[in-house]
Amino acid sequence: MGATLPPKEANLFKLIVKSYETKQYKKGLKAADAILKKYPDHGETLSMKGLTLNCMDRKSEAYELVRQGLKNDLKSHVCWHVYGLLYRSDREYREAIKCYRNALRIDPDNIEILRDLSLLQAQMRDLSGFVETRQQLLTLKSNHRMNWIGFAVSHHLNSNASKAIEILEAYEGTLEDDYPPENERIEHGEMLLYKVSLLEECGFFERAFEELQKKETKIIDKLGYKEQEVSLLVKLGRLEEGEKLYQTLLSMNPDNYRYYEGLQQCVGLYSADGHFSPDEIDRLDTLYKTLGQQFKWSSAVKRIPLDFLQGDRFREAADSYIRPLLTKGVPSLFSDLSSLYNHPGKADILEQIILELENSIRATGQYPGRVEKEPPSTFMWTLFLLAQHYDRRGQYEIALSKINEAIEHTPTVIDLYSAKSRILKHAGDLAAAAALADEARCMDLGDRYVNSDCVKRMLQADQMVLAEKTAVLFTKDGDQHNNLHDMQCMWYELASAESHFRQGDLGLSLKKFLAVEKHYADITEDQFDFHSYCLRKMTLRTYVEMLQFQDRLHSHAYFRKAAAGAIRCYIKLHDSPPKSSDEEDSEMSKLLPAQKKKLRQKQRKAEARAKKEAEEKNEESSASGISKSGKRHTKPVDPDPRGEKLLQVEDPLLEATKYLKLLQKNSPDSLETHLLSFELYMRKQKILLAFQALKQLLRLDAEHPDCHRCLIKFFHKVGSMNTPVTDGEKLVWSVLEAERQTISQLHGKSLLEANNLFLEKHEGSLMHRAAVGEMVYILDPNRRSEAVKLIEGSTNNLVSRNGALGPIPEWKLKDCIAVHKLLGSVLEDQDAALRWKVRCAEFFPYSTYFEGSQSSASPNSALSQICKAAVNGTSSHSPGDNVVEHVASNGKLDTFKDLTI
Repeated sequence: MGATLPPKEANLFKLIVKSYETKQYKKGLKAADAILKKYPDHGETLSMKGLTLNCMDRKSEAYELVRQGLKNDLKSHVCWHVYGLLYRSDREYREAIKCYRNALRIDPDNIEILRDLSLLQAQMRDLSGFVETRQQLLTLKSNHRMNWIGFAVSHHLNSNASKAIEILEAYEGTLEDDYPPENERIEHGEMLLYKVSLLEECGFFERAFEELQKKETKIIDKLGYKEQEVSLLVKLGRLEEGEKLYQTLLSMNPDNYRYYEGLQQCVGLYSADGHFSPDEIDRLDTLYKTLGQQFKWSSAVKRIPLDFLQGDRFREAADSYIRPLLTKGVPSLFSDLSSLYNHPGKADILEQIILELENSIRATGQYPGRVEKEPPSTFMWTLFLLAQHYDRRGQYEIALSKINEAIEHTPTVIDLYSAKSRILKHAGDLAAAAALADEARCMDLGDRYVNSDCVKRMLQADQMVLAEKTAVLFTKDGDQHNNLHDMQCMWYELASAESHFRQGDLGLSLKKFLAVEKHYADITEDQFDFHSYCLRKMTLRTYVEMLQFQDRLHSHAYFRKAAAGAIRCYIKLHDSPPKSSDEEDSEMSKLLPAQKKKLRQKQRKAEARAKKEAEEKNEESSASGISKSGKRHTKPVDPDPRGEKLLQVEDPLLEATKYLKLLQKNSPDSLETHLLSFELYMRKQKILLAFQALKQLLRLDAEHPDCHRCLIKFFHKVGSMNTPVTDGEKLVWSVLEAERQTISQLHGKSLLEANNLFLEKHEGSLMHRAAVGEMVYILDPNRRSEAVKLIEGSTNNLVSRNGALGPIPEWKLKDCIAVHKLLGSVLEDQDAALRWKVRCAEFFPYSTYFEGSQSSASPNSALSQICKAAVNGTSSHSPGDNVVEHVASNGKLDTFKDLTI
């Protein structure tokens, strides 16, 4: 301690430290106050009191006391250490590291501070510093196992696996022959497996295998031992031994796909891309028939051959695989088979098989070539599979007829309604899809998955109020937003954010997108506790895997969607900033007195309603926040429930750039990353950065219509710029001129010529023609009619996608919607947009966007049938709106009205 205390106060100070460690904060505060009564300027006591207050959520007082204590005793390592702990609790890790380093200058051999510093260095990936700190810890306390292991792991993380091996061997040299004792056998075995994995990573396969064999009796994890052994055997080329060991592993778990893959490697029949010669297919077929006799109950041994078999043999194997699963009634059968649709020709064979089964069961009640009668449910599951098949092909009319027949056959199976909901969603009738999903949900109110599926459909249909009231049925205390956020329910937040974005509510959309981004920040923080835990428990292989996963965490699909969504919100906010109060006042002054009065009344009612809802919510949370002990648990109040403060940023593009940099670092091969980058930098007038994004787009997919748009837009923008004046502008201009010559699409061509050449290459594609038409208009606004004619000249040809799905219409619903928006908003030709809508209504009769004849707006639509059934009493709810009047005590949504979008 800096300033020495008398014995009585020194004992009280020890009590403060002990009370902090045992979380007896009031006791610690009492002891601190007793010391400060006599010694009010004692720095270390002030710091410890501040640290205790920090644990009681009194942060401002805590920081003030700790800073005061540090000021009173700058040469106390305790004060600096406490200051570091304070920063660490607030995730200010870099500041905490600085404080720890200052503490170590005063007391360089303090093990506790060194240990805390090493944890922060591992968290921040300061790997060289991590190595240095762990070495110092080992030097100070070499009889502690954790210090040896930590030093080895630090070198491994710092890309020096060979040094880590040396350290582990040195540690083993300090052990006695009869080590480990009974209570440490598992941990020691994990350390040995970790050492073997390091040897394998360094390429010392022979040495690793010898080490593994030598230490077999000391390794408790026998499955891990066998998996490590077989991996080394394969790398050593000892394939016969590897084959036998894989057979042993398969006898332990015959449904592990990795074991089958390894076995194929051992017999020389493995292909990374899944392509095999006819001879290899014959050998694989023989292999799996033999394995099938050994592992008769294995599903994997029957499913894997479907990936490599072709023609009649595929037909025979698929037929044998499908029949028992239909008889058993496995709802996930189509999901199991869906990957086969990417193999040329296999989807057509599957269709033939399922149709034959359907016809035979319909006529005789038996499978073809069988005398045993099938149970009635088999016919229903066959129709169910066939409906999903036609849905995948885009033949929604047939798919709906099959699923309707299945529902008529057995109207009590929930999966049928969920499948029909998916078909309607794909067909474009989102409102009817949401209604069908709710129909399925009401059939089993205790099924969380079906409830979540229903909520997702409602969000896709922009039925926000209905979705929220449905989601609340499975959340704690009826507080769906906080509860779903606490559970890191990212699919809900992303779907909700997209819905708000479609409806133009940028505040709530941005709030939801940033909530997902915060989840990833929390996941990054969650690794902190594992730095010491994994070293203590010796789960070293898993620990290293976890750190590697954390390093690529932001490349996850959900983060990519959230970051891209946030960027789109900020770009839209930049393009259409919210109106200032002055602008609103000027608009108000233009209104007639009666209109002003009406508008003010509307605003007052909205404010009153919002206030009442907030009060009710506070009352509910207060009532539900009382525990059995009588203590009130107050939940933090959201200061910005509508996300309005998020919109009040001075520079939206600057905020967007923060998330763009994360995407550029973690998703460099995503087309969307560079499209957003291009849009952002063009708005910021960062010409070279925009060109860099353009080059990345051309690298990834030069023939993509969006890449072509960016290419033409960029050089059209550059061509319209003023003649460069400054040296910097001249340099940029010369760089762009030189780079233009390297772009094959523009080499020796004007932008119009490049645009026409792109059309010649992709004349049959709707989206490519739309891109060319848009660029015709951009280059010359007087040629609008030519651009419109070019787009309307597109034809919806029948194509065979991937050579697998047979002839189906080429146009996709989302592409046609994009073209309609292009005609109406960019080209500003409302007549053409109307003609396009009428034309697409024929191709997409279930689309509510195009108001197709079978969509929710039509009397013959699926939704209208649901509503009629509800009126007749055959449905679980009545027809209704995207606003629910109330939720009954049994959880059913009682009242709907006009469920249209």
